[in-house]
Amino acid sequence: MKNDKVMVSIICTSYNHGEFIAEAIESFLMQKTDFAFEILIHDDASTDHTAQIIREYEKKYPDLIKPIYQNENQYSQGVLVELINHERAKGKYIAVCEGDDYWTSPYKLQKQVDYMESHPECSMCVHAASKVSAKSHKVVAPIRPSKRDKVFSVAEVIEGGGGLFATNSIMYSKEKVLKMPSFYMNATVGDYPLVIYSALQGTIFYMDENMSAYRVEVNGSWTNTEVSNIENKIKHYDDIADMLDEINRYTNFRYHEVIERTKKRDRFFLLLKQHKFKEALKSDYKECYMHTGFLKKVIKKLIV
Repeated sequence: MKNDKVMVSIICTSYNHGEFIAEAIESFLMQKTDFAFEILIHDDASTDHTAQIIREYEKKYPDLIKPIYQNENQYSQGVLVELINHERAKGKYIAVCEGDDYWTSPYKLQKQVDYMESHPECSMCVHAASKVSAKSHKVVAPIRPSKRDKVFSVAEVIEGGGGLFATNSIMYSKEKVLKMPSFYMNATVGDYPLVIYSALQGTIFYMDENMSAYRVEVNGSWTNTEVSNIENKIKHYDDIADMLDEINRYTNFRYHEVIERTKKRDRFFLLLKQHKFKEALKSDYKECYMHTGFLKKVIKKLIV
């Protein structure tokens, strides 16, 4: 028999996800657990039929699905919309999935909770996922940072960048990640600083099991709108560099070496994006292009 106390809060942000939101919600509802969970959906004033679909599910599962429907878009006003659900979550753990993504295993939550309950030092548990094209509906690439279960260090998380783990694989301890630090509040992206902060609060455990699908090529997505051209990419990398500098100060420069190396690598790939190959091949960036797997990474960065 399940304990009525909420163990996991599923937090889902949505905006114009009418084509996908039902699949996301169904993947939440299919979870088989021996504990109670809640589904917190924040619709940021969608202009399509997203809110209507959420309301239909809310009527069917009023004790489980607890939405917020905004009348005005909060993201465009600079509000950190991820925190709206974080702050109202009742669960010991918080599982993240945006409205255009979905989970593929009915045992995802149970497996992550089982690990975190038996490893109280763990602040975040993640797992493998697939990138799925919203256009072709086919798997285009795996998100698999390790070929075995692994605890990732703070340095590995910093150097891994924002795409190291799939967003919808994240489960974190609300107790350990209760109040977000300034570098999170000031950042223009949410996942990367969240993972770094979690790594600073405990351990990050990666399960080498594919349990979710992360959609790419979604019209109107953050990636398509915010980093769709070179000017936006330059601003994005500048914002990341500023965030890493703030983390450097926050940690009393304990991770200075890896932070500087990560910033240099980002500048290197930005030069490649701009086709400034002569500048990229200067000696300043030698450690970047002499690194194992360079050609593979270059090709990937140039086509993404």
